[in-house]
Amino acid sequence: MLGQQADWIMALGEWEEYWQRNDIGFHQPQVHKILKNNIDKVLNGRKGVRFFFPLCGKAVDMKWLADMGHSVVGVEISEKAIRQFFEENNMTYTEEPVPAIPGAKVYKVGELHRKNISLYQCDLYTFACSIEGQFGAIWDRGSLVAINPADREKYAALIISLMAKDCRYLLETLLYNPDLYEGPPFFVPDEQLHSLFGTSCDIELLQSLDAMTDLQRQWGLDKFTQNAHLITPKGS
Repeated sequence: MLGQQADWIMALGEWEEYWQRNDIGFHQPQVHKILKNNIDKVLNGRKGVRFFFPLCGKAVDMKWLADMGHSVVGVEISEKAIRQFFEENNMTYTEEPVPAIPGAKVYKVGELHRKNISLYQCDLYTFACSIEGQFGAIWDRGSLVAINPADREKYAALIISLMAKDCRYLLETLLYNPDLYEGPPFFVPDEQLHSLFGTSCDIELLQSLDAMTDLQRQWGLDKFTQNAHLITPKGS
């Protein structure tokens, strides 16, 4: 099902090197259209929602949500990405160790800005609900599609553990022929999405778009589809 991608492994250090080289074509300078188009469905009438951003990078989406009064917690391996997020948005920040995660740091926006943003620099799989509790929303753009495909069950278990009963998890997946391009971003078939989350969650396809650009043609692809899903705990 995953073709040549099934056994693909990238070390955390490789992602850090992308940031050090400024080879970050995956970063988007504007708020992502999937988030903008579906924010009402994610919020579902709620105010002051706690958002989790796995593999957050320096996503401008975090400031956009914080400006609306929501709180944001992100996890990112690259210290450079986290510092750039605050600096590029003209925000002061504090830095402190995380006792529960050896070697980790948490960067928090300065009190003067009246925003609630905490970014953890650590391996995603060392993060847990014991650190920051559970979340009312998750925005997963470029995270599930970036992790090593062999780690997806571990990843899904972590995400589900971080979901509060009323959590609304917005997820982007990408569909293409994995035999033509080795990734990342990686191919995530709908069948696997349902095997990962379908037991405990309901999965709704919100939109499916032809996202083919010259970049994907350079990768050797002839078709590239971007799907947006809303995942919610069963019975919520």
